Amino acid sequence: MSFSQLMVSEPILRALTDAGYSRPTPIQEQSIPLVLSRKDLLACAQTGTGKTAGFAIPVLQLLQEDKLSGKGQAGIKVLVLTPTRELAIQVEESFRSYGNYLGFRSITIFGGVSQVPQVQALQKGVDILIATPGRLLDLASQNLISFSDLRYFVLDEADRMLDMGFIHDVKKVLKLIPAKRQSLFFSATMPPEIRKLADQILHAPESIAVNPVSSTAELISQELYFASKEEKRFLLLEILQQRKIRTALVFTRTKYGADKIAKFLVKSGVPAAAIHGDKSQGARQQALGNFKEGKIRVLVATDIAARGIDIDALAFVINYEIPNVPETYVHRIGRTGRAGAEGTAISFCDSEEKAYVRDIEKLIKKRIPVMTVSTGNVSAS
Repeated sequence: MSFSQLMVSEPILRALTDAGYSRPTPIQEQSIPLVLSRKDLLACAQTGTGKTAGFAIPVLQLLQEDKLSGKGQAGIKVLVLTPTRELAIQVEESFRSYGNYLGFRSITIFGGVSQVPQVQALQKGVDILIATPGRLLDLASQNLISFSDLRYFVLDEADRMLDMGFIHDVKKVLKLIPAKRQSLFFSATMPPEIRKLADQILHAPESIAVNPVSSTAELISQELYFASKEEKRFLLLEILQQRKIRTALVFTRTKYGADKIAKFLVKSGVPAAAIHGDKSQGARQQALGNFKEGKIRVLVATDIAARGIDIDALAFVINYEIPNVPETYVHRIGRTGRAGAEGTAISFCDSEEKAYVRDIEKLIKKRIPVMTVSTGNVSAS
């Protein structure tokens, strides 16, 4: 299957070629034709499946069709709601990339920074708005945003919206946008509250599901090391050195833990940075940019900060602390081994975390191989 077989238009095909895209992922194969047929969509899909392109490509094409048919108004025509600023920025980068030859204007708005540049950008005119709920509602309450011309609404990572307590804000946004619209709803999981929200947002939707949460882990090489809390940081150094790991994304459960590990690595001569909710937007973007450019070897992140971070060719994910929710483990390790590339997930487990590992193994339906590390050698035990 190729993008041209999905009836993607020539300017978008050209942009996809420029971006190095050759073949659509399974979710893109399923979602693009459905969105192009102007149907509402309910998609169960994790980060790393290619879902952003799955909605951005067809929405851009529909905008192009509207413009050519004379239906293209001057105001905001697309609204994408995301739970985090990092994801919002990446979604906008995708729209810009795939729409490079179409001439549509897109901007991102989120909290934690001055609203002035965002308001100025809005006043210049925008076709595609990607936003986090809080800042969007704030600007709407100041009458700085009009949704009267909105035709397409995308809710991305709905379950993360629920985790972060944004569902009430999402419902407020729904009251501001036109009832007559095409809506696309994406979530990695479908708990009852999310299903109920989907019923409120969507009209006679088509449903697709890609990579159920337990299956993603099958594509990634997984390793487990037992170590005490005190031993973990030295084990991390040892593995980074022995495996000659160029870059790795390291997960912690807490912001404090992320800072502590990053400081230890830097002190030990390993370029590293932490990324979490207490960091300023500028600091987070700088850390992510430095990591993507290879200026730092290790990015230490909490789960919420890392959600939506899209890093190509990431070969290693390290769980410095085992998550207490098994699905979170699958989300974490899904950062590597993307688009058919090889990936390795390494987990450190102390005595208090053994129960978490059992829950994870139950979910992924396989045992994680236990490894040992000794000077100059890492082996299975």
